[in-house]
Amino acid sequence: MKKFILGFLALCPVLFSMGQDVLLPKPSYKKNHTLGVHFTLHDFQTAAEIKQNGLSEVLEAGQWYKTGRMNPGLAVSYSKGLTENIDFMGRLGGSLLKYPIPNKPTAINDKLLLEADANINVKLLSDRYWVSPFISAGFGASVWNGYFGAYIPTGLGLQVNFFQETFLFVQAQYRVPVTSGTTARHLFYSFGIAGNIGKKKEPVVLAPPPPPPPPADTDNDGIIDSLDACPTVPGLAKYKGCPIPDTDKDGINDEEDKCPTVPGLAKFQGCPDRDGDGIQDSEDKCPDVAGLARYQGCPIPDTDNDGVNDEEDKCPTIPGVAENFGCPKIDFNASAVQFVTGSCNLTTGAKTELNKLVKILNETYPDIKIAIEGHTDATGKPDKNQTLSECRANAVKTYLVSKKVAGERLSTSGFGQDKPIADNTTKEGKAKNRRVEFKVSQ
Repeated sequence: MKKFILGFLALCPVLFSMGQDVLLPKPSYKKNHTLGVHFTLHDFQTAAEIKQNGLSEVLEAGQWYKTGRMNPGLAVSYSKGLTENIDFMGRLGGSLLKYPIPNKPTAINDKLLLEADANINVKLLSDRYWVSPFISAGFGASVWNGYFGAYIPTGLGLQVNFFQETFLFVQAQYRVPVTSGTTARHLFYSFGIAGNIGKKKEPVVLAPPPPPPPPADTDNDGIIDSLDACPTVPGLAKYKGCPIPDTDKDGINDEEDKCPTVPGLAKFQGCPDRDGDGIQDSEDKCPDVAGLARYQGCPIPDTDNDGVNDEEDKCPTIPGVAENFGCPKIDFNASAVQFVTGSCNLTTGAKTELNKLVKILNETYPDIKIAIEGHTDATGKPDKNQTLSECRANAVKTYLVSKKVAGERLSTSGFGQDKPIADNTTKEGKAKNRRVEFKVSQ
């Protein structure tokens, strides 16, 4: 072991001499290409005891730091900074030892163990500082007496920086086998020194020439006259020294004008509204006809072209008449729909008239709907009149359904004596109030 230590110390002056040429710190603190040599120690016994007995018992026993358990070796390394705080380190090392191959008898003679691993060192501090702790992890492979194996090295380390040219490394790793049949877990210690193998030349900084005399700027807008398209009027550089233009002459400069080539209004940021409906042309689907915002600037539509706009048309896709709210006028005498006195029974004449309605609903207008409303005069009690009006409306619906009119096209309601259309104090008025009304919709 003394021979390994003496050999390691003999190489130290060589590496130190590589780092003495330039002592001034560099502006970048990312590590340059470096080569290093390391004295290494392998401890298989302590790692096995940690696995078997636990870390606390091993620490209490105080055997983990005994050099008598360790096998010395030498290694060389190459390092390069990936960032100022992350370095790559590749290492190749060798050691003569008896390797404890799992489930195999321990060898009698020492044989050469070769190891190669690649690590990422994450430093707490950059190379700007003299001392920087780091953590490392990577992947390694080994060969001993024909046994090939792989392991994962993880550990802690300390880097001492001598002017970013020479580095002293102290590191401890715990190596976990990947190939359990040919690799044993063990502790690994490394003490090494590394130096830069390449140097960057400091750039030559020339003294700047004396500044030329300032060019003329007549309007003092910061743009010299030779580059100023409007040298006597202050302006902006993006307009070659001229003021902000107003291309469409609408009083809104182009920087604030969303329609800079078309005269417009300030409230629309320079965009026009030709039909004056309060909706700018770019958003108006009918820019030449005044309309409403909810129809994107167009007038209220009249889908069926019957002269009643869709908002007021109860049958918007079926042409109708205004007095029927846009629905077609039904050629049918509703007043002829009568009932047997005091009952919900339809008279023969009522059924004859309803047959006309059936033909209209099934053949002429198969898409319209009918609301059937029953009404009575004021004779009798209001609650009985209400019930009677509902019963009569339902009787009409029942008859229409029996004639193949779809029930979902029909709705009923009764209003009793609440909606008279004539004087309930006269015989004629009462007759008019005893009625069934038919209201068309789509």
